[in-house]
Amino acid sequence: MTVTRPVVVGLDGSKPATHAVRWAAEEAVRRKTGLVITHTCVLVPARTLELIAPAESYADGVLEEGRQWLADATAAALNAAPEVDVTTELSAGNAAERLIGRSASAGLLALGSHGRGGFTGLLAGSTAVAVTAHARCPVVVVRGTEPAPDAPVLVGVDGSPASHAALAFAFEAATSRGVALHAVRTWWDLTAETAWQRGLTATNLAAIEAAEQRLLAEQVADHSAAHPDVPVQQILTRDRPAHTLVEHSAHAQLAVVGTRGRGGFRGLLLGSTSQALLHHAHCPVGVVRST
Repeated sequence: MTVTRPVVVGLDGSKPATHAVRWAAEEAVRRKTGLVITHTCVLVPARTLELIAPAESYADGVLEEGRQWLADATAAALNAAPEVDVTTELSAGNAAERLIGRSASAGLLALGSHGRGGFTGLLAGSTAVAVTAHARCPVVVVRGTEPAPDAPVLVGVDGSPASHAALAFAFEAATSRGVALHAVRTWWDLTAETAWQRGLTATNLAAIEAAEQRLLAEQVADHSAAHPDVPVQQILTRDRPAHTLVEHSAHAQLAVVGTRGRGGFRGLLLGSTSQALLHHAHCPVGVVRST
């Protein structure tokens, strides 16, 4: 018997984390699996000549606060998806390290865009960035406003191994939601002056665009054949990938990218496009690494 890995969501008591819990509960139902809400307490030792462990009363208070957050989050999850099977986990330590370790047995890891120490509405928090870079399963950072239920799933396509993994994830997401998929490929990252210096005439550019359109169609074709019920819109633009994807994310319910694209440096865990989306997208962002 195959056991489906759960959706795991990190909790820190912030509003973005509660938003992520609700999103994760609905996602767990779509995946026909359970939801695990996990919270890691930070027990700060006293700073003296020698590190002194926190007083027992302080530790008890922090753990009790964590238990209350988990109870509130469970209620929020059941309100969003009454049929979801919820379990909770409470631990002490470093939140990012715990979540990265937990990702080894998760089907999907969900996080709020920023935690209790973050600036409202601005950039992704340090925990979200660290976990996305190192997790062993796909990660969704839940950000933006509530999308329309029929909004498409957006995916960035560049031909890299991580991009192929992102395409597979995005098609599954579109299938489970019963919505269309918008596959985006960009090929223009030159100024008009640079193009002139390289001798790129209108004829050259038309030929490049036609070749890029064929590559996009080829990359989508295999996945589309496995998901014939998903309507696909192929979008080819002359623009920087991050700018195009952030712009299109305003009309999507999920944007999916690979951890690192074809231009990424070996050993760099998150590429510039995935980082830009984590910080600026208008909808939840899924980051998928190649297997």
